[in-house]
Amino acid sequence: MTLAETAYEALRHDIVRGLLRPGQPLRMAQLSQRYGMGFSPLREALNRLQAERLVSSVALRGFTVAPLSMPEMWDAINTRILIEQRALRLSIENGGDDWEAGIVGALHGLMLQTARAASGTDEEQRLLEDRHHAFHRSLIAACNSGWLMDFFQRLYVEAERYRYPLLRMQSVENHRDIQAEHAALSQAALARDADLACTLLADHYLRTARFIEAQTQALGRKTA
Repeated sequence: MTLAETAYEALRHDIVRGLLRPGQPLRMAQLSQRYGMGFSPLREALNRLQAERLVSSVALRGFTVAPLSMPEMWDAINTRILIEQRALRLSIENGGDDWEAGIVGALHGLMLQTARAASGTDEEQRLLEDRHHAFHRSLIAACNSGWLMDFFQRLYVEAERYRYPLLRMQSVENHRDIQAEHAALSQAALARDADLACTLLADHYLRTARFIEAQTQALGRKTA
């Protein structure tokens, strides 16, 4: 990767994980010291993150981490549903054996890593998030649309900003079986039942959004 790409990946990781807090100023001198890079690649990375709405910029005041808010979260989730339902329908229509095998493999890997992540180590949690992303990507991988895949990635990252800080906390929906939801979603896709698969996809994301909202309210977190 180029220095700008390395800076982009590092900044995005720290924003999504909450290591760079919402509303935090992103001063060049501090970022240069933190990441061991010059101003030029950092500025290029920040401009890219601004285009993805992870960073805000105000004239004469520089860059800041974009704030979090419940209206913004719901906007991202609802848009994600629209994008991924379309991509899922196209994948069900166009996908072949390789697409089906990709779903089966991604689900199996996710199930295995879910059990391992119970140990609670940072590395196991990171691998779990990687496999979670891979599973959702596998469902729409045969949509044959670069734009849909690009929007999927951007909205996935945006949703992670809200979901990730709550992963280690006790869920208010402690009877929810998320892996059963993943399994049902994959089964509907493999059965080529587009209507059911899209309904399950929307329900899966809406339940996550309601969980985030409930937890945020319970914690008394200021989000606007």
